[in-house]
Amino acid sequence: MDYNAILKPYSDGKTVNVVVEIPKGSSHKVEFDRKRKIMVLDRVEPAIFAKPVNYGFIPGTLDDDGDELDVLFVTDEPVSTGVVSEATVIGVLEFEDDGEMDHKVICVPADDRDTGNRISSLADLGGQWQKQIEHHFTHYRNNKSTWLW
Repeated sequence: MDYNAILKPYSDGKTVNVVVEIPKGSSHKVEFDRKRKIMVLDRVEPAIFAKPVNYGFIPGTLDDDGDELDVLFVTDEPVSTGVVSEATVIGVLEFEDDGEMDHKVICVPADDRDTGNRISSLADLGGQWQKQIEHHFTHYRNNKSTWLW
């Protein structure tokens, strides 16, 4: 499925469409392959670097690295790979990755009204959550080891 062809990135100026690549808690690094229009397992990360939040992209966008804008999609439960959801943007995490700026747009489900647990700002997530996310995305690529047998 070509997510970039069928979805507008912004549905009403306040929300965005999000495509989930990696469910919360997964150590499988899944990426959307734009040329083949499929989800591909890129690699398996060590379990200690499982995603602390659903990870995906905003279709129809382009970030400095040439890929769609990355999304951290905050939900209580994991969301399956390939699921599309309308989401509300609550913030952006910026950091440098291999010399390029890498933006992570932080979103929550747009229709999360009925759970009684509505998140409308980064402050609602708390400082510990922000530290965990920053630590994960700062260190998950530093997991190279050498085994001698």
